[in-house]
Amino acid sequence: MKRREFLGKSAAITLPALISGYAVKALNEDSPLVRALLGGGTDTDHVLVIIQLSGGNDGLNMVIPISTYDLYYGARSNIAIPQNRILTLNGYANTGLHPSMTGLQTMYNEKKLKVIQAVGYPQPNFSHFRATDIWMTASNTDQQVFTGWAGRYLNYEYPNFPTGYPNATTPDPLAIQIGSTASLTTQGPSVNMAMSITSATSFYQLINGTDDPVPQTKAGKELSYVRNVAKQTRQYASAIVDAANRVTNQSPYPTNNSLADQLKIVARLIKGGLKTKVYMVSFGGFDNHSLQTTTTDTTVGTHATLLGRVSEAIKAFQDDLVFLEIEDRVVGMTFSEFGRRIKSNSSVGTDHGAAAPLFVFGKPIDGGVLGDNPTIQPVANVNDNVTMQYDFRSIYSTLLQKWFCVPKETVAGLFPPGINNQLQDLPLIAGDKCNNVIVPNPSGTTLITNYPNPFTNSTEIKFSTDGGHTLLQIMDTAGRLIVNLYEEDVPAATTIIVPFDASHLPNGVYYARLQNGAGQQVRPMLKVR
Repeated sequence: MKRREFLGKSAAITLPALISGYAVKALNEDSPLVRALLGGGTDTDHVLVIIQLSGGNDGLNMVIPISTYDLYYGARSNIAIPQNRILTLNGYANTGLHPSMTGLQTMYNEKKLKVIQAVGYPQPNFSHFRATDIWMTASNTDQQVFTGWAGRYLNYEYPNFPTGYPNATTPDPLAIQIGSTASLTTQGPSVNMAMSITSATSFYQLINGTDDPVPQTKAGKELSYVRNVAKQTRQYASAIVDAANRVTNQSPYPTNNSLADQLKIVARLIKGGLKTKVYMVSFGGFDNHSLQTTTTDTTVGTHATLLGRVSEAIKAFQDDLVFLEIEDRVVGMTFSEFGRRIKSNSSVGTDHGAAAPLFVFGKPIDGGVLGDNPTIQPVANVNDNVTMQYDFRSIYSTLLQKWFCVPKETVAGLFPPGINNQLQDLPLIAGDKCNNVIVPNPSGTTLITNYPNPFTNSTEIKFSTDGGHTLLQIMDTAGRLIVNLYEEDVPAATTIIVPFDASHLPNGVYYARLQNGAGQQVRPMLKVR
């Protein structure tokens, strides 16, 4: 294999070093969630921390529907959290948190946590690998995209990468990933736009410039070459070490918690002066098909331990940001490649599902709950899924616009065709950080009805819109998109009636999903004989 070909096909350029035992990945100075930040008009000191919960997190046992608790319990009685153990949220009685998440409960009550219900995408994929690819590429399910959304943007803006970087203007990596290798997110057409530090060495090896020995294998020559290329980027490594060395005191973090260990490094580097805009960390173990809880106490077990560690790690990180006097600059978010089914299985676990809640957190966010509790049928079956309320790409686009102040037209170009006109501006950031108007969430108002309901072959769906882009989708209980029934730009204060012909569909429950501006609502409809 030629050296250039080997490098181009590698997932990342690997630097043989760690910080405090954790691999550090530096996404190069541009990424759609990075280069856009340094473009015209995006000169801010804002930072985004992305936490990946790998394995497919069970959102229904993390964010628990109190207002429909009986239906929740009926669908998963062998793993359901007892109602008297659910952590309540100040000023919001409909929803609560898993009892192990006291740290995030405190952050919610301090208005530093946003719970976003039922985040997903149309036509969900239940494969870990494919679903992760969709999140990384921001593609549709039926699109085979081999470049990351960040990599495409980087290649457009900097076609000569990696030549000329780092430089005097941008000496620091603009994104850093801890605990993982470079992802598909930063893959360009010919080379990955990211660099990683992933060897099993210590922070002091990075400082001393020592490397692990090259193994005596057929791949040793290529590995040696990659390391030689990596040394050309030692300026990035030096910047990371310099920033880490500037901080000698932080507030306490929990022990035996790998996520907390990673976030502690992130806080240290932010305070240390890196101009890095995006940090990515990961925490796995959420593929809980069996023994998700113990059989004697559903509040403990594998899932409870994972959620507890996530909660205490994020809370410790937020406390550290306060201690370091940088909490005004940092927003974080969690995501998992998919959720789990509404109905639990007989192995005291849950199977791969569709939409799930995620968290956005930090002092700058607009705290509260966005969206409604998922609809659960009185008799749930093994194929029932949480229906999407919010497209995950709207989370990305809103943070780019409202936190990083990237122009809307620039953000739209970061997504594949057919997606950009469906992106919503969501109320995630408190106040106005970029001279833009935050649109309130109207989810508490009834926006969509249908008649008759139940129906036999057809029904009329009636909905109200505040104007602008209006989308009406029909989905089944597995979370799959059946049809975009209506999609138009309409005047304000408009009421629309659209017929839905379901004569070709089997009997059962369907969902009408209305999206208008920052608002959305899901309406269950029942087709009978």
